[in-house]
Amino acid sequence: MHTPLYFHFYFVSLHPKKIHKNMAKDFVSRKENYSQWYNDLVIRADLAEASAVRGCMVIKPYGYAIWEKMQRVLDDMFKATGHQNAYFPLFIPKSYFEKEAEHVEGFAKECAVVTHHRLAPKKDGSKGLEPDPEAKLEEELIVRPTSETIIWDTYRGWIKSWRDLPILCNQWANVVRWEMRTRMFLRTAEFLWQEGHTAHATSQEAVTEARRMIDVYANFVQNYMAVPVIKGTKSPAERFAGAIDTYCIEAMMQDGKALQAGTSHFLGQNFAKAFDVKFLSKDNKLEYVWATSWGVSTRLIGALIMTHSDDNGLVLPPKLAPLQVVIVPVYKTDEQHSKINEQAQRIVSFCQAKGISVKFDDRNEYKPGWKFNEYEFKGVPIRLTIGARDLERGVVELMRRDTLVKQEIDCLSLCERLPEILKDIQKNIFNKALQYRTKKTRKVDSWAEFEQEIERGGFLLCHWDGTAATEQKIQELTKATIRCIPFDAPAEEGKCILTGSPSHKRVIFARNY
Repeated sequence: MHTPLYFHFYFVSLHPKKIHKNMAKDFVSRKENYSQWYNDLVIRADLAEASAVRGCMVIKPYGYAIWEKMQRVLDDMFKATGHQNAYFPLFIPKSYFEKEAEHVEGFAKECAVVTHHRLAPKKDGSKGLEPDPEAKLEEELIVRPTSETIIWDTYRGWIKSWRDLPILCNQWANVVRWEMRTRMFLRTAEFLWQEGHTAHATSQEAVTEARRMIDVYANFVQNYMAVPVIKGTKSPAERFAGAIDTYCIEAMMQDGKALQAGTSHFLGQNFAKAFDVKFLSKDNKLEYVWATSWGVSTRLIGALIMTHSDDNGLVLPPKLAPLQVVIVPVYKTDEQHSKINEQAQRIVSFCQAKGISVKFDDRNEYKPGWKFNEYEFKGVPIRLTIGARDLERGVVELMRRDTLVKQEIDCLSLCERLPEILKDIQKNIFNKALQYRTKKTRKVDSWAEFEQEIERGGFLLCHWDGTAATEQKIQELTKATIRCIPFDAPAEEGKCILTGSPSHKRVIFARNY
């Protein structure tokens, strides 16, 4: 048997407020308390719950089903661009982190450290266990906050010649970052993600890869999550620790705050030099390898919730909804039930043949009204109600979750219209989010205006003098940061909103999650 590892951390664990299941019947609105609305929605929609481990969460089956759909789509996208999945160790020797100075500085405060590999009874004779002094590790291990160091130590053995390049690897894994303030899906001590790590023969190949992957993320977030994003470059202060450039996609939540939905990093040769990863080039010269890394996480579920959902519960895009169509029967007699069941099964068979996830909720223990509320709250895109009188008239009642509008549809044309309606729901919720972002994005040209507008939330397009000192001062004064320098930002002469120094293009400032 393997001896269990004992996690002895250097720091105090988190203590978030305990979240109770016995909540009031009324559901708080976004306007009343946006933060509570979000937390309550995550719990009441059965997406996740707080764990006994402080700062961590339990992702429940309904929430995990959304993550599984995200995984499938993204995994196909990665493989279509030539990437392969691999897996690397959860534990990383502390000395590896110390090899790349910027990297260790960026993650040092978030690292969980394993110091012992065994527990023993307390020596003072009291009840309980403590780390066994004789089982102290020779070298402490970091619980993976990100995998650049362990992967680049591994790549040193894989790469000898230009023929071994490029390496295009991705892994699906969990990571630990000891966050002081946590919120389910958005920021937890442990979370699920994917991280791509690639190695290239030239700088241009690596930059092309990093830019390609941010495009892949943007495609996924916009076309599957129905969340509009802005692609751009991070400022040096917001750059990934150890990167030369960080590319990002930024989304706007309904409270006007920004959320970083994905990042892709051009790492240059920093990690190759730190781990001595060289290759023999076509010119027969030893050269350091060029690198990228990129990732998205279960934070995307938080983005999904906050972008689309409303005061009635979840609103899910059909492409990622665990259940796309639900059928609720309404009847009084066995004869009515039999006829409704026959019609429902025809709809179920059609949906299954078309790859539409469907459920016929024929449970007797729950009344139709309870089912209506349940599926509305869980964000099922389409609800079909089949009643005895409706069936006599040859119609079915359809309700769209995005608009909460009900309509009667002829039974004969229903099936052929379902795919079309699902597509329209997907498009509609994207357009709604885009319209909101457009409304909340505006140009600001003076400091007085900036201080006023930042309180209203949204994206502020401002001139910035390009210095870290100015960026830091603005953050100290307003809690706003530069979310990105948009790729498509036009050249425009102006003056920095804080210092008045010359600026050549606008950047996006916002408060963020």
